[in-house]
Amino acid sequence: MSKPFLNLILPVCSRQVARSVLVAAIPLAGMMSSAVAADVSPALDRASLSLGAVRADTSLQLGVSTSAGRYETPSYDGESVTIPRIRADFLLGHSQGISLDYYRYDKSYSSSLNGSTTLNGQPLNGTAALSADARLEVGQVAYRWWLGQGADVVGLGLGAAYYRATVDGSIAATAAGMNGSGADTFERSTFAPLLELGWRHAFTPSTRMFAEASGVKKNGGSINGHIYTATMGVEWFPLENVGIVADYGVSRISLTRDLERDDSAQLNLRLNGPSAYVKVRF
Repeated sequence: MSKPFLNLILPVCSRQVARSVLVAAIPLAGMMSSAVAADVSPALDRASLSLGAVRADTSLQLGVSTSAGRYETPSYDGESVTIPRIRADFLLGHSQGISLDYYRYDKSYSSSLNGSTTLNGQPLNGTAALSADARLEVGQVAYRWWLGQGADVVGLGLGAAYYRATVDGSIAATAAGMNGSGADTFERSTFAPLLELGWRHAFTPSTRMFAEASGVKKNGGSINGHIYTATMGVEWFPLENVGIVADYGVSRISLTRDLERDDSAQLNLRLNGPSAYVKVRF
């Protein structure tokens, strides 16, 4: 067989083989994809993005050390506040994945306090006025393991949380005929270990229920404390890939700056309320 003929026939054969392999590979890929998809619980999504907000009732307790002494306020119930939040989840395989979460809290407080405010640990027999701006940003990333392949799955997540807290506070008090005032400002940020627990149940492919809990705790450093959160909610997908999420959550936040220093400051914050999100799944 002549070389010109070989040069002509080989490309043609190669194209035919390539087409044959492609034709055979497409059904095989479809079968593999279906097999992988079959392993994923209907309570989970391959990938999802949720955008929404938390409508929370707030409670603030503030402690600051000033030149006039250390002031400790009682727990002060503030107005409801809307907190924007974004969440994302990605499955790696059929039982493991990555979870991302971010929210920002920013609120000003102003209140007249009577009786239960303390100065250097002693009750004030008078009145005190509190003015404070509290800002908190929290970002979390966790690697999750899901157990179960039916309508119910239980998850465990380990990761890290980054939070940055800023507090501007001032207190003016009148006690026993004497006036005292103080102000303090601090801004700190840090990383802390994160633990997550979750449960998800699928009633139908378009209706689900879930419960989640997470904890962040850090000891030592320039800022330490904890953030604990528990949430329960439902998901409904009127469209195949677009749904609505509604839940109710409770958060307990306690952060302390330089506890052993004379100018230490403490922020205790409670958030309780419903959330609503638009969720897109892929």
